[in-house]
Amino acid sequence: MKTAARGGANTALLASLGLMCGFSSNPSQPRVHEIGVDVIFTAAPAYHPLAALSGEERFPQGAQLTILHAGKAEPLVAGFAATADADLSLDAKTVLFAGKRKADGPWEIWEIRLADRELRRVIAGAGDVIRPLYLPGGKLVYARRMPQGFEIESAMLDGSDPLQLTYLNASALPAQVLRDGRILFEANYPLSSGSTPEMFLVYQDGSGVESYRCDHGMARWGGRQLSSGDVVFTHGATLARFTSPLAHEAAINAPKAEYSGGVAEAADGEWLMSVRAAGAAHLSLRLMKPAGAGAGAASLFPYYAQSDSDLVEPIVVAPRTRPNIHPSALHPWSYANLLALDARQSREGALKQAPATVRLETLAADGRAVSMGTAPVEADGSFFVQAPADQPIRFALLDDKGATLRQEQGWFWIRRGEQRYCVGCHTGPERAPENHAPAVLLRTTTAVNLTGAGSSAATATAGGK
Repeated sequence: MKTAARGGANTALLASLGLMCGFSSNPSQPRVHEIGVDVIFTAAPAYHPLAALSGEERFPQGAQLTILHAGKAEPLVAGFAATADADLSLDAKTVLFAGKRKADGPWEIWEIRLADRELRRVIAGAGDVIRPLYLPGGKLVYARRMPQGFEIESAMLDGSDPLQLTYLNASALPAQVLRDGRILFEANYPLSSGSTPEMFLVYQDGSGVESYRCDHGMARWGGRQLSSGDVVFTHGATLARFTSPLAHEAAINAPKAEYSGGVAEAADGEWLMSVRAAGAAHLSLRLMKPAGAGAGAASLFPYYAQSDSDLVEPIVVAPRTRPNIHPSALHPWSYANLLALDARQSREGALKQAPATVRLETLAADGRAVSMGTAPVEADGSFFVQAPADQPIRFALLDDKGATLRQEQGWFWIRRGEQRYCVGCHTGPERAPENHAPAVLLRTTTAVNLTGAGSSAATATAGGK
């Protein structure tokens, strides 16, 4: 890719709103599609990327899916008041998207065939359904508006067999299906109670929910996995990545700008991104050439812009590798089992005082925290409980007098029939204890029943909402 070709493209943007990179420095030469494939993106007069996390509209003035082919942009879909959230099938022949037939109607999930633009409605309902993503095995995942916010569901591509995957009193939105088969999703941290955008993971049956990384604090969203396996995301004014060897995020040395997230990786490793440069009225599409190790800031070049619209959610039209399919390990139970290996451990540091018991809490319909009872914690920090399934839960560690030593601030859920173990309270695998049998399993293999079934043990927790 020649630097001279890019330099000559800067003036072409103002005159043509065409493709910027890859133009020849000789104006008599034809314009060349820089990344060699079509690009689909959403054009909107205004875009609020985090609005859906609080149940608000991301595109308050409407939106239109646009396909860019050989330097020419045209609407991808006709006859809709608004279209957005394109996701490409693995064979690059069809696109799932969210669309409104009428401006005052709900968002629905549709599929369009690229060869002839034939349309098919996939998911409908009284409330909005947005952010569709293809799942392997003829399925899709999407977000459905509920009274408390957006929850994530999956279904077959014909709309049958819907399955709720998230169980929060707040919004959760799918971002991408990773190559290992898990669903990367966005929600506020702490889950169900916070206001900082964060990224989480869940399996395709709704089990195994966890934070992608535990170094929380700065808002991050718009995560996309690259061919390297790294996940690139935005903080808004900066970019960062999750990479396999590190238990924390790694900064990306990128030019100062506003980044909306949602990187689309080209075949040559360049990143197509939605960026608002300093002083610009709208987000435009730009190409970034990531810097190598030890190099300076990455290079950022104009690609395509429209003077009256934010251009967001770019995808490149090319076949993709199929994500893994995980057979579900859920059992036909009404409850779930959870084994903690060492509840004394935490990313905040190990407890200096050994806990005597653990209290399990859930959320009542009115938002109050409700105690489902307590279970003993062994000297090595292990405990084994039967937990209520498919609803928000959290744990608190208590001393021998019942005083709280440490309490989870957020909530998570455990699926019906799930058997799960964790290291400790908000603790990553890097803090796993030595490989030995937990003391609780040497004492008993029967989980303490904290589901509330058949008893009246559930009580409102002091300090609950």
